[in-house]
Amino acid sequence: MLETAVGQGDGLRGGGIRKVLTIAGSDSGGGAGIQADLKTFQELGTFGMSVITAVTAQNTVGVHGVYPLPVEAVEAQLDAVLGDIGADAVKTGMLFSPEIIHAAASRLEKAAAIKLVVDPVMISKHGSPLLREDAAEALRLRLLPLAEVVTPNIPEACALLGLKEREIGSLEAMKDASKEMLGFGCRHVFLKGGHLAGTEAAADVLLSSSYPNDPVVLTASRIPTVHTHGTGCTIASALAALLARGLDMEEAARGAKAFTLAAIASGGPLGAGTGALWHAAWRSEDS
Repeated sequence: MLETAVGQGDGLRGGGIRKVLTIAGSDSGGGAGIQADLKTFQELGTFGMSVITAVTAQNTVGVHGVYPLPVEAVEAQLDAVLGDIGADAVKTGMLFSPEIIHAAASRLEKAAAIKLVVDPVMISKHGSPLLREDAAEALRLRLLPLAEVVTPNIPEACALLGLKEREIGSLEAMKDASKEMLGFGCRHVFLKGGHLAGTEAAADVLLSSSYPNDPVVLTASRIPTVHTHGTGCTIASALAALLARGLDMEEAARGAKAFTLAAIASGGPLGAGTGALWHAAWRSEDS
């Protein structure tokens, strides 16, 4: 499926390459953040660019330090990339502060042709905060209305909606939460169900503002592994790359899920803690 959707292309010399920008934090361990995003963009036949919002000292055991960049540095990166190269799609990840969110939004709202994928990164897999408490409101009010799609997991959806996590405890509750999230102004919600307890299959809900009463449920068997660092970054980046390549939202969501599942299945331990995904795995899946 992915091989057909992406194709081999002619690279940069062919002139038809799609360009995707990630605005996110750096993961020194290489499993998540801009490192995972750029690997995904490359694997899916797009040219990846990055605007770094923060540097994290991170490995498989945890996040040992978070060092946000000055907003002026973020603005300079955005202006440099968008002013010269441009982008067909943008994926946001760790934005950290209201100031960085406002800087990104002010530039992206002037580029209506760019498909924006918002991954509302708030807490790392190890439990470290990656978004300041005072930034959630800026995310809701400034960035989500610009988004083609927002890709929260259940804890992130609860935080955005002001719910307790147990309040999204079923597939039906996921559908209801997705519909409520459309009220933020995004055109699609892709709510990931990996945190839903007691289910044999991992079910994600895709909902469009054009068809708010007609959710699409994407299911797949759970993969028995703890090595899932970077899963959220990877699926959001895959969505951005496939949307940039011209797939419609449902095709892109299904392709992104397939890509990520293959990467999880081939991932494994690297250090003493939670291992990462293997982003090249889809090649053997489609061969």
